[in-house]
Amino acid sequence: MKPAVQSQPDQAPLNQGAKSRNPWLWVPSLYFSQGIPYVIVMTLSVVMYKRLGISNTDIALYTSWLYLPWVIKPLWSPFIDITRTKRFWVVSMQFLVALGLALVAFSIPGSSFFKWSLFLFWIMAFASSTHDIAADGFYMLSLTKHEQAWWVGLRSTFYRISMIVGSGLLVVLAGVLESKNGLPAETLAVRAQVAAATAETWNPAQVGFTAKEGPMRVVVEPRSLEIGITDKSAEAAQAILTQARQWNREHGFFQEVQIARPEPAAEEVSWWSQYIGGPMGRVWTAVITRPAEKLLTSVFKREVRKTASASAGNVGVVYLGLTQSPGPGEKVVVTVDRKKAGLEYIGLAKGDKGFRLVEGERFVFTAANWNQAAMAVIQLDPKLRNAAEVTFVVSSGNIPLAWAITLFVVAVLFLAFSCWHAVMLPRPANDGPVVSGRSLVAEFFVTLGSFFRKPGVGMALAFILLYRFSEAQLLKIISPFLLDTRDAGGLAMTTSQVGLAYGTFGILALTLGGLLGGFLAAKHGLKKMMPYMIAAMYLPKPIFIAVAYAQPENFLVICAAVAGEQFGYGFGFTAFMLYMLYFADGAHKTAHYAICTGFMALGMMVPGMWSGWMADLIGYKHFFLWVTFAAIPGFILAATVKVDPQFGKKTSQT
Repeated sequence: MKPAVQSQPDQAPLNQGAKSRNPWLWVPSLYFSQGIPYVIVMTLSVVMYKRLGISNTDIALYTSWLYLPWVIKPLWSPFIDITRTKRFWVVSMQFLVALGLALVAFSIPGSSFFKWSLFLFWIMAFASSTHDIAADGFYMLSLTKHEQAWWVGLRSTFYRISMIVGSGLLVVLAGVLESKNGLPAETLAVRAQVAAATAETWNPAQVGFTAKEGPMRVVVEPRSLEIGITDKSAEAAQAILTQARQWNREHGFFQEVQIARPEPAAEEVSWWSQYIGGPMGRVWTAVITRPAEKLLTSVFKREVRKTASASAGNVGVVYLGLTQSPGPGEKVVVTVDRKKAGLEYIGLAKGDKGFRLVEGERFVFTAANWNQAAMAVIQLDPKLRNAAEVTFVVSSGNIPLAWAITLFVVAVLFLAFSCWHAVMLPRPANDGPVVSGRSLVAEFFVTLGSFFRKPGVGMALAFILLYRFSEAQLLKIISPFLLDTRDAGGLAMTTSQVGLAYGTFGILALTLGGLLGGFLAAKHGLKKMMPYMIAAMYLPKPIFIAVAYAQPENFLVICAAVAGEQFGYGFGFTAFMLYMLYFADGAHKTAHYAICTGFMALGMMVPGMWSGWMADLIGYKHFFLWVTFAAIPGFILAATVKVDPQFGKKTSQT
C-alpha cells in the first residue's frame, strides 16, 4: 500500500516549538554550500576538462547532460516531503557531495578519468539538486514570514559568493597548483637584433635529446634565441608555421582527449549497439548531423587558422624536449608563455608586445616522444625596428594533480559543512513527513495537471525555454574560448587568468546586474522594466564577436568585455526569475515554481549540448555571430509576453 501524503503548504506554519538558532549560524553557510556543487559541475568542470585536453565538442555535449538532474528535479520533490526531514536531506546530501568530490579527485590521474569523473559528477548533480529542494523547504519551515523576507537578499548574496569561489577562486587555485607542482621552470631569452642572422630553414629531425642523470627537466635549445629584425615574406613565414604545426601534431606533442573508444570486437558488440545504437546512429548522422553541418558551413564559412600577415615579421624556432622518459602512460605537459612582471599580469603594465609566440603554447610529452624536438615558433612584430629583448618561461605543471588537489580541498570543505549543519541547523517542529488522504502519485498528478491548465501556459513555456537559448550556448564556450590558443581562435589565457576574468570579475558583474535589476523591478514593477531588461540581456552579445576578431592581449580589456556581457545578463536574468515567480503564483506556487525551474534547466541543457560541436565546426568568430542571431526568438517572446503591471511593485500589503 502506498503511503498517504499531503502536499507541503506553500507557506509553512510558523516555527512553533522549534529549537531556535540564530539564522546567522546557518543561513549563510546553507546557501553558500548550495551554490558550490552547481558551479563545480556546470562551470568549473568545463575549465578542468579543457585543461585536461578534452575537445570542445565533448565538453559541451557531456557536461550539458549534467543539467538533467535539475530538469527532472520536480519529479522527486514530493518524495522528499514524505520521507525523513528536510534537515536530514540537507546534511546527508552535503556528505554525499563531499564523497563525490573526493572520488572525482582520485579518478583524475587515471587513464579513464573522463568516463569516471562524468559518472561521479552525475551523482553529485543529483545530490545537489536534491539539496536545493531540501534547503529551500527548510528555509521556509525554520523562519517566519518576516525573517524570510529579511534574509531573502542575503541568502542570494551568499549564493553568488559561492559562484565567485567556485568559478573564480578555485580555478585560480588550480592554476597556481598547475605551475607549482611540476618540473623546474626554465627561461628562454629572445632578442631582436638589427644585425642578427636568423636561420631560414629548420630540421627538427636532426635534433634529438638523450637521457641525463638526475631529476627530470625540460630542455630548451637554444637557451638564448636571436632573431634578425628583417622583413619576411608572408609565404616564407607561413611555411615555417605550417612545418612546425605538422611536426608537432604528427609526433604527438599536441593531444586532444576524446571520449570515443575503439570499436569493440564483433563478439563484444552489445545488443543495443547491434540493433539500436548502430542503425540509429547512422540515421541520426544522415538525417540530422550531415545536413546541419552542410547548412552551417554554407552560412558560416569555417574560419582558417591565423597566418602570417602580408608584412610578416621575422620568425625564430626553439626546440624543447625532456632529459628523461616519462613512465608508461604518463604525460608531461609543458607550457610556454612570455614572462610577466608585477602589474603586467593583469594588464596594467604595457610590456613588450614586439614578440609573439605563434606556435607552441602547450606540448604533451610521453614515453614515445620525450627525446624528440617539439617546435616552438616566435615571431617579431613587423613594426619592430629597434633592438629589444623579452624572456619566455617554459614551465611544466602536473595538471591532473593540480585539479585533483583542488577538488579534494573542496571535498574537505563539504565534509566540514555537513558536520557543521548537523549541529547548527535548527530542528523545526513542523519539519517531518506529512500525511493526507491522497497517495503520492495522486498528489503529484493533481499538482502537475494544475500547472498545465494555467492560462497562457504555452506562451510561458516557450518563454522559459527560449529566453536563454543563446546564453545556454555561449556559457559552455566562454571558458574554452578564453583558454584556447590564438592560432585556434582563442585568447590563450592561463587557468588563473580565466578564474579572475570570468569566474571573479564576471560573476561580480553578474551579481551587481542582478541586484540592480531586483532593485529597479521592486521600485517600478516588472512590466515597466521588462524592455530595459530585455535590451540588457541581448544587446551585449556582440561583444564576444568583437573580442573573437580582435583577440586582444590586454587582460583588463578582456575582463571588461566579459564583465560587460555578464552585467547585462545578470540585469536581464532578473526579468526571467520574476516572470517565473509571477507565472507560478497560485494555490501550488511552490510546486509550480519547481516545475518552472525544471523547464529552465531543460532550456539550458539542450542548446548547450550542441554548442561545442558547432564551435568546433564553424570556429569561435562565427559561433559568437550565431549566438547573437540565436537571441532573436527569446527577444521576440520577451517583448510580447504578458505581465501584470502591478507585479513586483511594493504595496502596503507587502
